[in-house]
Amino acid sequence: MIPDMCCKEDEGLKIEGVSVNDIVEKYGTPVYVYSGSRIRENYRRLYDALKERYDKIRIHFAAKSNTNISILKILKEEGAKLDTVSVGEIYLALKAGFRPQDILFTGTNVSDDELNYLIDSNVVINVDSLSLLDWVLDKTHPEILSVRVNPTIGAGAHEHLITAGDDSKFGILERDIVKAYSKAQHAGVNRFGIHMHIGSGILDPDPHRKATGKLMNIVRNVREKTGIEFEFVDIGGGIGIPYEPQEKEMDLERFADEVIGCFKEKLEQYDLGNPYMCMEPGRYIVGDAGIILTRVNTIKKTKSKTLAGVDAGLHTLIRPAMYGAYHHMIHTGCTVDKEMETYDIMGPLCESSDFLGRERELPKLEESDILGILNAGAYGFTMASNYNSMLKPAEILINDSKHRLIREAETMEDLANKQRY
Repeated sequence: MIPDMCCKEDEGLKIEGVSVNDIVEKYGTPVYVYSGSRIRENYRRLYDALKERYDKIRIHFAAKSNTNISILKILKEEGAKLDTVSVGEIYLALKAGFRPQDILFTGTNVSDDELNYLIDSNVVINVDSLSLLDWVLDKTHPEILSVRVNPTIGAGAHEHLITAGDDSKFGILERDIVKAYSKAQHAGVNRFGIHMHIGSGILDPDPHRKATGKLMNIVRNVREKTGIEFEFVDIGGGIGIPYEPQEKEMDLERFADEVIGCFKEKLEQYDLGNPYMCMEPGRYIVGDAGIILTRVNTIKKTKSKTLAGVDAGLHTLIRPAMYGAYHHMIHTGCTVDKEMETYDIMGPLCESSDFLGRERELPKLEESDILGILNAGAYGFTMASNYNSMLKPAEILINDSKHRLIREAETMEDLANKQRY
C-alpha cells in the first residue's frame, strides 16, 4: 500500500495530498494511479540494503512489470539499469533514455525479426538457449555476452510464476553451461556475465540464498574449465510484496544479509574476483506504488451472494483471473461508520471468470461509489487487454503533490485505427 495515502471522512482518500475525487472527476474510471515518491523510496531501500553489504551492485528494473516511459524515466534518474524480455521493451527503454549498454535482453523463443532488432539496438544479450547462442555468435560480434542458467531451484507465489526447474522453459541447464561459454570464447568473446531467475512473488529469503549458492558453484565450475572471469553475476528478481493484509513483507535486512553473505562467501572461497552483483526487481519497486480507481455500476443479489459490479475487469487487471491473485480493496469515501457487507466484486465482461475479488468485506456500497484496488503497479497495465473490445484506461503519475497524465485513455477510434475494412 502507498504509505502517503490517507482518508478523511469529509475529504475522501488522498494520495500524496492529491484527492482521489479530483482524479476521478478529471480522468474518469477505471484509471491507474502511481506514486512517484513510492517508486523512488522502494528503489533506494533495496539498493541501499545491498550496497551496504557489497560495493559493486547493479539493479536492473524488470521492465515487464511496468513499461510506462514516465516510470522508466524515474528509475533511470535513480540510477537503475533495465532487464527486458522483448524488443518492444527495448524500444520503450531507448525512448526513456536508457543507453544500450544499460539494457539487458533476456528473451526466450526469439524470432528472426526480433534477433535482427537486437543487432541494431546493440543491447547486452543474455542467451536463453544454445540455439540462440549459435545465432548470436554467427551474426554478431558481441562485446559482452551473458548466459541464463537454469539452476533447477524454482520458487514463486503461484506455479505459473516459477521460472526454474528440471522442465522449465527458461534457461540453459547446468550440464550445458560450460559448453555454452566455451563456444562463446572460441568465437572471440572475452567479456562475460551469468544470469538466473527462479521465480516471482517470493517473500522468503531462503530460496534466493539457496539459488545464489547454486549459481556461484556454477560460476566456479565455468571458471575452472574455461578460465573466464565474470564481470557480473545476475541473481534475477522475484522479491514479492504482501498483497493480503495478514502477509508480512520480505525482511529486506535478512534478505540482504543472507544473499549477499552467500555471494561474498563464495567469491572468497573460490577466488572469483570482484564482479558486479546484479538484481532484477520489478514488483518490489512498483507493485505497491500503484492503485486502480474503479466505479461501482451495479449492486445485485444472487441466491446466496451480493455482487458489486465495477467498471474495471480482467481486461484492466488480469491477475485475479489468471493467477487467483488477491488484491486488497478499499472504499475511497472513507466511510468508517458505515455498516459492513460482504461482496463479490465483478467486472463488466461477458466472461464468468471476470471477478476482481470474492467475499470482500466493505462498507455498504452504493452505485457510483469509488473503490481502490491496491498493489496494482506491477503486472497491471502491462497485462491489460482489449478483450470484449473494452478500452484500456488512462495512467496518472503523482509527484510532489501534483498529478499528471502519463498515458491517455483509449477511445473507440483506437479500437479500429489499425484495422483495414
